[in-house]
Amino acid sequence: METGTEFTIGARASCSDGPCGEVRRIIVDPAAGTVTHLVIEHKHRHQPGRLVPLDLVDTTAGEVRLSCTIAEFDQLDPAEEAEEVEGRGAGVPTLGGAPTGTGIPQLAQFTVEDVVPVGEVEMSPGDHVHALDGEIGEVQGFLVDPVDHHVTHVLLKEGHLWGRKKVAIPVSAVTGMAEGIRLNITKKQVEDLPPLG
Repeated sequence: METGTEFTIGARASCSDGPCGEVRRIIVDPAAGTVTHLVIEHKHRHQPGRLVPLDLVDTTAGEVRLSCTIAEFDQLDPAEEAEEVEGRGAGVPTLGGAPTGTGIPQLAQFTVEDVVPVGEVEMSPGDHVHALDGEIGEVQGFLVDPVDHHVTHVLLKEGHLWGRKKVAIPVSAVTGMAEGIRLNITKKQVEDLPPLG
């Protein structure tokens, strides 16, 4: 079986001057069938993950290498956005224009949402793969053509099927990528696929 570049959720990522984090999500353009970005969570988790264009990814061999420095990585677009929840601003609670007397300021509440470019979808840890006759496991990542970034295979998370280390499903069997991966083949057909590697 011909293999391409492997992108897996949980892979470690390094910049040109040291480790920068790990792959948390993979962004795919389903219309074009290409991987467009990797979301790399910063090794210091108090900082937001970054949306890394595939053009910055040099090589992979169990580890993702980026052709940028850690400082340049930190300047990439954040992979999450925090928005203040309406009506929950900071300040002293009031009743009819007068303070309620509690004297306790309310903290602003925020929601954090993943950033996904318009028209693209994300694959995250725990996203399911569905055969025609039911769920068969979770997405682990993708094999991608190193030249044009087209997805060639979907990788199932290890240990899901029949004790095999890795299962690669050809992209020709994929019918959809919204809310997990949907296939046009059965569990038995997946089981009969040749092993990866």
